Amino acid sequence: MGIKIVVLPGDGVGPEVTEQAVCVLREVANIHGHNFLFQEHAAGGAAIKRSGTPLPQATLDACLGADAVLLGAIGSPEFDHLSPNQRPETGLLQLRRALGGFANLRPVNSYRALAATSPLRVEIVDGADILFVRELLGGLYFGEPRGIISQDGNSSAFNTMRYSVSEIERGARVAFETAMKRRRKVTSVDKANVLETSQLWRQTVSRVGAEYPRVDLDHLYVDAAAMHIVTNPKRFDVILTENLFGDILSDEAAVITGSLGMLASATIGGAVDLYEPVHGSAPDIAGRGIANPLGAIASAAMLLRHTAAMEHEAEDIEAAIRAVLDAGYRTLDINRGAGGHLVNTSEMGQLVTEAVAEVADMRLAYHAV
Repeated sequence: MGIKIVVLPGDGVGPEVTEQAVCVLREVANIHGHNFLFQEHAAGGAAIKRSGTPLPQATLDACLGADAVLLGAIGSPEFDHLSPNQRPETGLLQLRRALGGFANLRPVNSYRALAATSPLRVEIVDGADILFVRELLGGLYFGEPRGIISQDGNSSAFNTMRYSVSEIERGARVAFETAMKRRRKVTSVDKANVLETSQLWRQTVSRVGAEYPRVDLDHLYVDAAAMHIVTNPKRFDVILTENLFGDILSDEAAVITGSLGMLASATIGGAVDLYEPVHGSAPDIAGRGIANPLGAIASAAMLLRHTAAMEHEAEDIEAAIRAVLDAGYRTLDINRGAGGHLVNTSEMGQLVTEAVAEVADMRLAYHAV
């Protein structure tokens, strides 16, 4: 099978982690005889340096002509002096809107090998398996009007949180359809005791949920959800929420895995799917070869699952990640406790690449028996 993948390494540690994800994808292609065509383009701060804009037209055209986009990270403090519409993050928002993906899937799993790495107690995180479904194109990040105004020497800023029924419905359906393939529970997170947008959110999600009688639905206020994520994460299966809340809560949930560097994401529902690790550009460690590439590699597995419909190949990558962690290999961010084998970014990528081949061989041998 052939698929066209546009790679946007981006800023900070983005180029380092995407390089390893691409290596793993190339290994999968070699093993199974697939044809993955990679095209690399600039976005974010890297694009500003080259062309003065965070999302050049050539980059956007390439993304729109691809089957999937694999993104590293966007953002750098060296551009903080620019006006908001010229900063790297603006390019990311423009890309998300252009690609049209409205549902951001963020899985958070407790790896048994890393249970002691979490700042939470082992008995709290062991067995936790959450999928966040974050609405990605509405809310405060995209709502209008917005801006900063100054009057009589006093500045003020404003943003608009806005949601329509159709925006809520389409995200809710992704959550319920996904839950049907998991443990059949959806927790919808809002702030309906304060916000009118959340009141509409809760009403709409409840109505859509009635169409899925086999899925249990409950509602939580966002502050309560934040508490339960760190005190009882195993109560959750699928968490459905709006843009801002989903951004914050899924980052908080990184404590379950021990590091943001472990988290992957997929943005689906539009013309072209977008895949990226949850972590940011981490400029403080960029270029040092110590970034954790597992979030980017896990994002590549999601690409194979959701865009290429290659479930076995996706499972092979995920099994390879578990095997490497079970063998004790750790990047700096997850190297807590005794007995770990500290490796750098490229070494971790190479270990997973080798493990993918071993896992695939074992699976093919098993099915041949």
